[in-house]
Amino acid sequence: MLNTIRNKNKLLLLLAIAVATTVSCTKELDQTPQSTATKDAIFSNEDGLKLYTNSFYSTTTPNKILPSINDVFRGDEMADYGGRSQVADYLRTGAYTSRQSTGWDWAALRNINYFIANCNNPVLSETVRNNYIGLARFFRAWFYFDKVKRFGDVPWISTPLAVDDPALYNGRDPRTLVMDSILADLNFACANITLNDDPTRSQITKWVAYGFKSRVCLFEGTFRKYQTSYNLGATANQWLQEAVDAAKIVMDSSGFTLNTAGGTNLSYRQLFISTAPVNSEVMLSNVSSTSLSVYNDANWYYTSSTYGVRYSFIRTFINTYLNLDGTPFTNVPGHDTMTFAHETQNRDMRLQQTIRTPGYLRTSSGKIIAAPPVFSYTYTGYQPIKWSLDDTYYDNGANNINSICVMRYAEILLNYAEARAELGQLTDDDWKMTVGALRARAGITGGTTAKPTVLDPYMKANYFEDVTDPSLMEIRRERGIELVLEGFRFYDLVRWKHGELLLQTWNGFYVPGLNIPLDLNGDGVYDVAFYKTMPENPVDGVTYINVSETVNGVTNPQRLEHDTYGEIRWLDNIPRDWQDYKYLYPIPLTDVQLNPALGQNNGWE
Repeated sequence: MLNTIRNKNKLLLLLAIAVATTVSCTKELDQTPQSTATKDAIFSNEDGLKLYTNSFYSTTTPNKILPSINDVFRGDEMADYGGRSQVADYLRTGAYTSRQSTGWDWAALRNINYFIANCNNPVLSETVRNNYIGLARFFRAWFYFDKVKRFGDVPWISTPLAVDDPALYNGRDPRTLVMDSILADLNFACANITLNDDPTRSQITKWVAYGFKSRVCLFEGTFRKYQTSYNLGATANQWLQEAVDAAKIVMDSSGFTLNTAGGTNLSYRQLFISTAPVNSEVMLSNVSSTSLSVYNDANWYYTSSTYGVRYSFIRTFINTYLNLDGTPFTNVPGHDTMTFAHETQNRDMRLQQTIRTPGYLRTSSGKIIAAPPVFSYTYTGYQPIKWSLDDTYYDNGANNINSICVMRYAEILLNYAEARAELGQLTDDDWKMTVGALRARAGITGGTTAKPTVLDPYMKANYFEDVTDPSLMEIRRERGIELVLEGFRFYDLVRWKHGELLLQTWNGFYVPGLNIPLDLNGDGVYDVAFYKTMPENPVDGVTYINVSETVNGVTNPQRLEHDTYGEIRWLDNIPRDWQDYKYLYPIPLTDVQLNPALGQNNGWE
């Protein structure tokens, strides 16, 4: 998203920043030289306001607010969906402290506040000024929402502070004050941003503001409901209603729809591999550009054996994908001993658009090749493809030309459905136009027109034991599947107070026995086998995986559940830990040392 704006305006951004700094200098001459910029050059005309607000789109330090082009598809690195090459320090006892903490950066805020404070020249109409102030307040809301999610209480600063302002050393303000201020900013943005449509999907429109408001309000409403130690439950429904109202405005007035152009076997994945954003559904995007040399590294990240965290989905999550008839896969007799090629058939079509399944093909040097899961990358057998392009050309380095969506209409539908369910207001019509529509796009034929009445015991046993409403349970299932690898999951677990799910076993597909070559994609060619003693006559082309207790005297991190058969297990030998204080990150130690009035979040002292 926004990369066209960012790159084309780098020089102009420097001018805007120069203006913001020169206004504080002492005036030594009565006449300003023509070559010297003043704040009037920015704030007395609409082109100047547009120029300045373009600086808010920067995704480089220190002015970064929105996610950069590689942030979104890496956002679920620490989630309950899958395993990775190493356990995150955050989940290891004593490995993460305030010394490692990051994110307490505030430079971007002053840039925003300076603009708001000075965008008051009466030469311009109130409508023009409020449009750009609304844009600035949108970015301030995004900036602060990220801070509250990460740290809880933070200082609310709404004016451009000077370097010697005593307020720089104030303590933190209550969460309630900051969140109320974020909501006020978003309400102003929704009411005053005039841009209704942006074909590039790289700018903040009125509908993006409403969509973001639905995201913020759903988060805060459910956080207050489930994080009961804050004693804010009495106000949860107010926030949930705000989420409903904001989402419904997008649904009724924005013109966005779900993409169905590719049919059930492609329309979902098109959203994540298209060079240009799929305009019908994508509301905001990081747009790749060959002419501006703006690329992402999704292929490198998801296909390399050395780069990235080698993210691999776990079977517990893969089991949540429904059968095509809308029934739970885990209701099928013998599902737990099905081999990979069998278990991935006749399922929600998003499964084959999210991981490598039988029939998945890639292009290599102009040739079409079969592409089963590759065990030099995946640990579990469930290898992601959601953001990866199907040509091996893109696998080595930051070469990807697909745009990365930051907000899309599907999320808004899920925000609406969840908030309505939490309020006890979800109707069959609501279900049909939200979860039902998403499932219908994925080829699911049953349960799309009326909300469910039966609670799935698998979801209750493995995910949300506190949920008793079948609709809410299915909405959470749907959110996990639809938005996987889009950076939502960790903070979904935070707001639902289910951080313990980060301790899920990292399990892979079922292996019937040792030294049994498996054909993972059903093309008649064997792909992988698991052994404790290497066979004397290995099959050509088969990758052999050692699942012995130890390898070269070191504990083997990759085993089978029952030693000689069963699900693949990865890193069972590394303990993981979750404590409730980890719902908030610690304030970085250096910042607490500079300003002791900040204090420290409980548990991180």
